[in-house]
Amino acid sequence: MQLVVYILVYPLLWLISRLPFKVIYFISDGVYALLYYVIGYRKKVVRNNLALVFPEKSKEERLAIEKKFYKHMCDMFLEMIKTMGISKNEIQKRFTVTNIEVLHDLEAKGINTMLMLPHYASWEWVLSLNLQIKSKGYGIYQKIQNKYFDKMIRDIRSKFNTQLISTKESRKILKAANESKELSMVGIISDQSPMVSRAKYWTEFMGITVPAHVGGEEICKHNNFVPVYLKVEKLKRGYYQGTFKVLFDDPTIVPDYKITDAFLKETEKSILEAPEYYFWTHKRWKHKDKVPKKFQKELKAVKS
Repeated sequence: MQLVVYILVYPLLWLISRLPFKVIYFISDGVYALLYYVIGYRKKVVRNNLALVFPEKSKEERLAIEKKFYKHMCDMFLEMIKTMGISKNEIQKRFTVTNIEVLHDLEAKGINTMLMLPHYASWEWVLSLNLQIKSKGYGIYQKIQNKYFDKMIRDIRSKFNTQLISTKESRKILKAANESKELSMVGIISDQSPMVSRAKYWTEFMGITVPAHVGGEEICKHNNFVPVYLKVEKLKRGYYQGTFKVLFDDPTIVPDYKITDAFLKETEKSILEAPEYYFWTHKRWKHKDKVPKKFQKELKAVKS
C-alpha cells in the first residue's frame, strides 16, 4: 500500500516542482482557499493556540494572524515541493544570510556547531546553507512511516549536501563524527512538544509552562558543539533571510537547561515580531495542565 500511494503521488509532486514560482503561488492560493474555507484544517487547534498565547489581542487581531498563517503555511508546503526542482543559484537568491561570517569564524577555529531553529518562516530552505560552509552538514529529523516518502524527503533535503539522520541514530552518528575530528554543523528543530513521560525539563514558553525538548542541548554538551540560533525572517513571498546568533561560546560549562531556555527566548522574539510565520497547527501547549508536582516546586523556586 505504501508503494501504491507513493507511485500515485510522486508524479504530481515532481510536476509541481518543475513549475515557475508564479504558478506555484497561484496553486498555493487555491490550496489556501480549500484548506481554510472548505476543509478548515486544524482551525480549532490554531485558534486555541492563538487565544492561549495572545489573550491580550482582540478576536479580530487573532483572526488576521490566523489567515496570514494559513497563507504562509500553504506557501511553505509548495516551496518544499519546489525544492525538488530548484537550482542552487535560485535557492541562494531566495534564502540569504546577513552574517555568514559567524559560521566561517567558528569553522576557522575548528569549532563544531549546533544550529538550533524553530518551526518558523522557512526551515526547509535552511538546508541551502551547506553551499556556503566547509563543515559537514547534518540534519536531525523524525523518520516518516512510509519508507518511500521517507527516502524522497531524504533525497530532497540532501540535495544541497546535507546528511539527514533520524532522531534515534543522531547521538551515535554525531558522537562518531566528533571523535573523528570531523568539522560538523548540525541542524535541529527544537521547539516540538516532547512526550510527558520522557520530559526532563519544564519551562515557560510564550508565558505558558510546558515540557521542553533538551536533545539539542544534550548533544551540544556531550560533543562540545557551540549552539547557534538561526533567526529566519520572511522578507516577501518566496524570499527569506537568516541571521545567526551564538548562544554560548562553551556549552560544556553552561548550567543544565540554560541552552534550551536561551533558544526558546530567541524563538519567542521571532514569534512576537511576526506571529503569522510560526507553525500554529502544532499542539505545542497540549501538556500545559500536566506539570508534575516535582517540576511545579522547581518552577516556583526559580520564580521566587
